[in-house]
Amino acid sequence: MKYLSGVIAALAMIFLSACPSWAKLDVVASFSILGDMVEQVAGDKATVTTIVGPDADAHLYAPTTGDAVAVSEADLVIVNGLGFETWSAKLIDASGTDAAIAVATTGITPLLVEGEIDPHAWNALSNAIIYVDNIEAALSAASPEDAAIFKQNADAYRAQLDRLHRRALADIASLPADSRIVVTAHDAFGYLADAYGLTFLAPQGIDTEAEPSAKELAKLIGFLNETGAGALFVENIANSDLITQISRETGLQIGGRLYSDALSVRGSPATSYLAMFTHNLELIINTLAASK
Repeated sequence: MKYLSGVIAALAMIFLSACPSWAKLDVVASFSILGDMVEQVAGDKATVTTIVGPDADAHLYAPTTGDAVAVSEADLVIVNGLGFETWSAKLIDASGTDAAIAVATTGITPLLVEGEIDPHAWNALSNAIIYVDNIEAALSAASPEDAAIFKQNADAYRAQLDRLHRRALADIASLPADSRIVVTAHDAFGYLADAYGLTFLAPQGIDTEAEPSAKELAKLIGFLNETGAGALFVENIANSDLITQISRETGLQIGGRLYSDALSVRGSPATSYLAMFTHNLELIINTLAASK
């Protein structure tokens, strides 16, 4: 019996060593863009669950019982912060989770839009690098034995983000200063505008729940009729009716679809953060260049 117990114990050790996935962290990320960033840093050392999925609007999201269960069972929960997930504090509290809570925007200086904090900080690649720093730190604190792997993954990802950042600076700098006005459905691209020298106008504010007044919309349309704009875009998470109306009343053509607050579903051009930013950058630059 003693011999048999020893054999069983040895077999159990072999089986466990052959199944490293058992030691994976359970991480919950609040929305799809952040979830992809976490996956890039965590690699195969974590199972990442995303609450608000692709092409879904986190501003309007209502958490489910399944979300509460996922948070309750997590080792680590990562949120954007800056008031983006207005529902996250209640969800975390209701779940009763013992998970560590990390805020990906820690250390980022927020922009203000009409006195409100703009939460869309990921739309500048320099900020995305800070997201990665915070994600790496949170993962390493949750699983110190994997810290070297997280650092290796984060270093490679930061290098990709930095290359794209430098490309964005060069490509946008090549555009004439008077050909950099972009119109989108809601005010999600302030950080992009600030980082790369563009001007974004939007009929809706930073929250897709807020509908513009008829007066505000008429003012924007009047401005565009007087000055024009280089590019007019719909968004994947915003109603296209306002942009369609602006196009109809100004004669500006809709240049395509930008991805602002969420990644796209498979088969679309924004299934990762890098793919999303690259798609947005190329579409904006090509449309502005064609408008000259």
